[in-house]
Amino acid sequence: MTNPTAQKFGYPRSLVAETASWLVLVRPSQPTLGALVLVCKEPAEAFSQLSPAAFADLAVVTRGVEQALSKLVGYARINYLMLMMVDRDVHFHVLPRYEGERTFEGFSFTDHGWPAAPKLTPAVDLEPPVAEALVERLRALWPAA
Repeated sequence: MTNPTAQKFGYPRSLVAETASWLVLVRPSQPTLGALVLVCKEPAEAFSQLSPAAFADLAVVTRGVEQALSKLVGYARINYLMLMMVDRDVHFHVLPRYEGERTFEGFSFTDHGWPAAPKLTPAVDLEPPVAEALVERLRALWPAA
């Protein structure tokens, strides 16, 4: 059974990759191209509640995230935001950061916060076919095990 946070962010339709402890989901609202959500599969509402296995697996999943997003976006920096104000399950919003603009499927994505702190708005709200295309592209870019 998946947690409410994963369901809110479109699981299983938005699933790019899955490890033993983490789900990698495309964020439906994209402040920058390739914005993801990493959702822990363990029943935890505080970072300190994660098991040692989940912490170890976080290293594996972040390597995959960074390799795939580097190929997709060519980011200059990457931000992991652990906000957890509304969605209580342990999760991170992952924002690839870049100067200028990126395009995907005819849509333009600008990092409106560059080079300072990230801004979650404005964002491009992905229509289902575009979201599915982004999921498929990131799956194809995900490093082989």
